[in-house]
Amino acid sequence: MSVWTRHQIFEKNSIVLIVGILVMIAFGGLVEITPLFYLKSTIEKVDGMRPYTPLELAGRNIYVREGCYLCHSQMVRPLRDEVERYGHYSLAAESMYDHPFQWGSKRTGPDLARVGGKYSDEWHVTHLKNPRAIVPQSIMPGYPYLAQTELDPEVIAGHLRTNRTVGVPYSDDQIASAAADLKAQADPDNAGAEAFAKRYPKAVVRNFDGKSGNPTEMDALVAYLQMLGTLVDFKLYNEKANLR
Repeated sequence: MSVWTRHQIFEKNSIVLIVGILVMIAFGGLVEITPLFYLKSTIEKVDGMRPYTPLELAGRNIYVREGCYLCHSQMVRPLRDEVERYGHYSLAAESMYDHPFQWGSKRTGPDLARVGGKYSDEWHVTHLKNPRAIVPQSIMPGYPYLAQTELDPEVIAGHLRTNRTVGVPYSDDQIASAAADLKAQADPDNAGAEAFAKRYPKAVVRNFDGKSGNPTEMDALVAYLQMLGTLVDFKLYNEKANLR
């Protein structure tokens, strides 16, 4: 029986063809997935990475809720033009606490993986309220209502608890203090600011939306944006690359 004759078995019998496809998919899946079970970690540990603060996590939830990911990716690919424009290419560890992650290549607007610290809080607030006040040709919708909508501190502990269920290492103390920490990060004069700083080292504490009173959704979203790309010291990676 020739090779062509044997091939007719699959061409003339749909059941055999389906079984063959399933076998090949299963084999390919095993080849790709099985090695992962024998690795202690598939993500390289990187100094500086920490779980989101309650305020940053609330901001991330708003970012997802408003569909910001549909126009802004958070993944700098290891291509020369992207690295020159956005900064160091993204590391897997930077998304280790993201559920879901914000990767992608769809960019109606710029990639935001390295936007933290690039602009002032006032710039972000103005841009979110009225994008065309900053970029006249922008097609981004405005989100002025974020500045008028106060966060509910009582629900944030549940968000931390849910993230811990899927692997984010929030401690019992962090979950119990979530509501207080959410308020403390947006108010430098808050009595709990010092305790917050111990639970979340190097987290920025300030009034992000520039308004007095309880934290707003604008506070949360700006806090999240200002954190993106700031946790890892990429100078160390650049120095290592230069030594090679």
